[in-house]
Amino acid sequence: MTERSALFNKNFLLLFLIIIFFQKNFGQVYPDKSIHKILKSGINLIIDQKYDEAEKLFKQLDQTRKDIPLGKIYLAAVYIAKAYDYEEPYDDELIKKHLEGAKKISERLLKSDEKNIWSNYFLALTEGYIAYYDALRESWLQAFSTGLSSVSGFEDCLEIDKNFHESLIAIGSYKFWKSKKTEFINWLPFVEDEKELGIKYLQNAIKYSGYNSHLAIHSLIWIYIEQKDFNDAIKVAELALKEHPQSRIFKWGLARSYENIDPAKSVELYREILHSYPKKLKSNKINEVTLKHIIAQQLIKINKITEALIICDEILSIKGYSKYELDKISSRLERVKSLKQELN
Repeated sequence: MTERSALFNKNFLLLFLIIIFFQKNFGQVYPDKSIHKILKSGINLIIDQKYDEAEKLFKQLDQTRKDIPLGKIYLAAVYIAKAYDYEEPYDDELIKKHLEGAKKISERLLKSDEKNIWSNYFLALTEGYIAYYDALRESWLQAFSTGLSSVSGFEDCLEIDKNFHESLIAIGSYKFWKSKKTEFINWLPFVEDEKELGIKYLQNAIKYSGYNSHLAIHSLIWIYIEQKDFNDAIKVAELALKEHPQSRIFKWGLARSYENIDPAKSVELYREILHSYPKKLKSNKINEVTLKHIIAQQLIKINKITEALIICDEILSIKGYSKYELDKISSRLERVKSLKQELN
């Protein structure tokens, strides 16, 4: 297993990345057209890594519509996505402030009308983001508890309206990863293998497109990779990149898929990712080390040993790490040293 693949397997966060997917189809857009427009535009900005513009848009939504939680939810989404993408420390206080505020609003709306599908959805979505954020910080028990509550909320939405496709991505992903992580007890009569059902839910949800259907696509790409269906993963990733050609979230999946089919193509894609980060970043050492390490591993597959050694030297020559950066990549640096020794 490659290094970034291992990271993604963990950052599926076993069950919780799945929870956050706010998908929609065009028959189920938010009823307020002005809010629909902001959601569609803002989420596309997140996909394209235009975080400052997305933040500005969702701040506007939060300030003008304090009666709904969407502004707060998506402000948290921007801050989480930006920190994850740039490998920067999370602004814990700010993220929690928005998510806790969103949960209070959602609970208040749900209390006033338990059968309102959007109120149910707001709470499920908020709890999904809380679970995802907890999992990113490795607060596993808390993430698991909130994640299950989120899935239950999405299921409530389907009980109200069986065609509410917004719920299918979260539920479908949950079913797949729950079954995947419990394969060792699938022989028991009360344990169902729902991997195929989960994939079917995701495929059906993607057909309807939507605000965050890209996250359904992202989930399906990594499920295909987990299943070693690399050609299918490539097809899905390339389809997504047609709409968002600069999106690193899709290019990571595409590059990983090519590792097992065409390592040279994988190297090309990983280099594109490496050079796509903004020059204005104060530091991008974690991504630089991670990507160069993966590139070196792929070069070895195609017998470019000298080039792989040069990249190992580049990595080991990087200086001036912060404590945060060292905590994140110290073990990787040791693996780079070991790789270099093996190649010499």
